[in-house]
Order: sequence, then C-alpha cells, then structure tokens
Amino acid sequence: MCDTVRLYSAQTALVREVLLRDGVCFSRTAFVERKYGESAPIFLTAYRWFAAEADKLVPPPPGAELPYWAFRDLYSVEPSGDGRALALDVPRDQAVFFDLYDWNKVVRLEYIGETEAEERAFRRELRDRGLTGRDVMLTQFYPELRQTVLASWRRLFRHHEAIRAGDLTGVGGVQAALWQLRREWLAEG
Repeated sequence: MCDTVRLYSAQTALVREVLLRDGVCFSRTAFVERKYGESAPIFLTAYRWFAAEADKLVPPPPGAELPYWAFRDLYSVEPSGDGRALALDVPRDQAVFFDLYDWNKVVRLEYIGETEAEERAFRRELRDRGLTGRDVMLTQFYPELRQTVLASWRRLFRHHEAIRAGDLTGVGGVQAALWQLRREWLAEG
C-alpha cells in the first residue's frame, strides 16, 4: 500500500498564500462563522461533532480546531471563490476518510441508518411527530431523539479503515478530513 494518497481540496487564494508562506495552515471556527453567517450554527453543530469524533481516529496537531475537507476525485471539489483546487499528496495516516454522501446527511442534521429503509423509517417518525432534523439537533427539546441522531452519525466513519487501505466497496464517494494543510503535501498537478 502506498503511504500517501492524492486528495483535492478547494481553498481560497489566502489559504494558499499562508500555506506557501508559513508551511502549514489550520482551519478555525471563526472562519466557518464568517463563511456561513446566520447558517453557521447548523454547520458548527456538525463540524464540532465531527472534530470530536475524528480526533479518535487521527489526533489533531497543536493549533488545529476544525478540519479541512478534501476529496479523492477532483470532480467532487466545488470551487471556492477566488481559489482553486489544491492537489495534495497526503500521508494516509493523516487523513480521516468517509463517504461524502453520509457526510451530507450529517450537515443536513439527518439520521444515518444502516440501510435506506432504516433512514426512511426515522424520517417518517420525525414527520409523524411534526419534527425535522433541525428541530431535534438545534434545540434542547428532544434529547432522546437528539442522542439517537448523534449515535447514528458514528456510522460516518464505518468505511474509514477500508478506504485508508484502498477498498472503496460500498462507498458512494470518498471525502477526507485533514487537520492541517502542509506545504510539502502540495502536488504537481
């Protein structure tokens, strides 16, 4: 197994400038708050949970708050304003891997089931109660449902070890989290 993996990450020109100047760059909570404005509480709910769980798989270096997102396939990268996609050759042991479709469920504050049928059943339960995932996750009124959703999110990492080893069986798309960006990871193309 190769000890590095090629990943792509959309970054602004400022991030690239800091990376080239300082050799390392970290994402901050304040950047997420500034980027998402009034939607920041939704993203920070997901990001903070992710950071706490990802720490168990790949401990963050000093100075890291939130991860950067990267993708195995360039076509999965959405352009970032004035930036461009960085090609990175990242040591496999520095990346937390997961299915990007499962991550989208976390960002939408949804339940991740073992199966689609299980997910439909949970959505139906919420609908029958007149609730949404936002109601459950952004208020303190439904602690049992909130814990059920949070417990389901642990399934986000069910493919981590297999992806790290190069096995993409059952994965819709590979996304990775990086606690830092390093100048020496910049790839040629």
